[in-house]
Amino acid sequence: MSEASAASLRASVVTLAILWFAGADLRLTMLAVPPVLPLIHHDLAMSEKAVGALAGLPVLLLGLVALPGSLLIARLGARRAAIVALLVVAAASAARGLGPSLPVLFAMTFAMGAGVSVLQPALPSLVGEWFPRSPGFATAVYANGLLIGEAVPAALTIPIVLPLVGGSWEASFVVWSLPVAATAVLLALATPGAARPGARGRARWLPDWKSGDTWRLGLLQGGTGGLYFSTNAFIPDYLHAIGQKGLVSLALGALNAGQLPASLVILLWARSLQKSRVPFVAMPLVGVLGLLLLPLQVRPVAVLGAGIVGFACAFVLILTLALPPQLVAAREVHRLSAGMFAIGYSLSFLIPLLGGAVWDATRLPAGAFAGSAIGVAILFGAGLAHRPPRPLSR
Repeated sequence: MSEASAASLRASVVTLAILWFAGADLRLTMLAVPPVLPLIHHDLAMSEKAVGALAGLPVLLLGLVALPGSLLIARLGARRAAIVALLVVAAASAARGLGPSLPVLFAMTFAMGAGVSVLQPALPSLVGEWFPRSPGFATAVYANGLLIGEAVPAALTIPIVLPLVGGSWEASFVVWSLPVAATAVLLALATPGAARPGARGRARWLPDWKSGDTWRLGLLQGGTGGLYFSTNAFIPDYLHAIGQKGLVSLALGALNAGQLPASLVILLWARSLQKSRVPFVAMPLVGVLGLLLLPLQVRPVAVLGAGIVGFACAFVLILTLALPPQLVAAREVHRLSAGMFAIGYSLSFLIPLLGGAVWDATRLPAGAFAGSAIGVAILFGAGLAHRPPRPLSR
């Protein structure tokens, strides 16, 4: 291997590592809340509605702030926007415990969610700029980081982080903000800069709402999110209602652990998978299988069902995240991504609410999974309408 080839390989490995950490940062600070929520609930005397709002606010913001995020990317470029977003996430996350105060907690959660909402469409743009020949693989790398970022705070906050900071939930938020700040520094120092889009002419930022790609990708992402967030939200209450509360931690663990094999499969076979419609049609059916297994009051079967749902959700999510760099030129990726996230996360927020409304109306615990069923239906319809991307001229 020549010296130039070795240097290029090292640069690619470093860039992929930074993408992985940025993917983890999409969820690291958001998922640091559930393990300490009982402490926050007690210390700030929160109502159950306030608890639900705190949990749902970041998801809602992922949809609402996607369009302003696209504007920021159009003005600054994806790399600069990602650095700004990471710094906002780190600072706001660390500040959530100031006081401690309920208004500060919600204000800083809003700011943190806005930062994550800018970072999310920036990553597909960076994939399109840095890895135009292998967008599926690069997306699978940062999506794997995202999935690890969901699992790590849940696994480490109670046994390691809280004892480290003397049981302070406020200080635990500071600890989880440190990797985010470190990623911003790495991104600034170890990746090449680029001319600001403004220097190359007026950059567009609004999604093309007339484009079928915007709506197909938004529905794919929204159906996946609706299935995942509905299942994640209602597994605990449902299992309590049917007298199987001992399965809660196992089922939730399986739901999230089931996502990791999906990212590994796509890492290995990204190129062939992204050329086919089959995964987008088959995975909703796999998700239905998982949902049908959940109500069976047999411990291994119900846990397996949760894991199958997690696998199906992650599989479609990663393939969907990889599509914008393959469908449009790199300078347009932020627009398509922003439209996809605006539609997708708005549905991800609304669909679980529908499931809860069905449970309230019917008084049947299984009615909560009506939201999951709606997510599957949307996902299946969008999968049938999906068109595998054609090679772009760069």
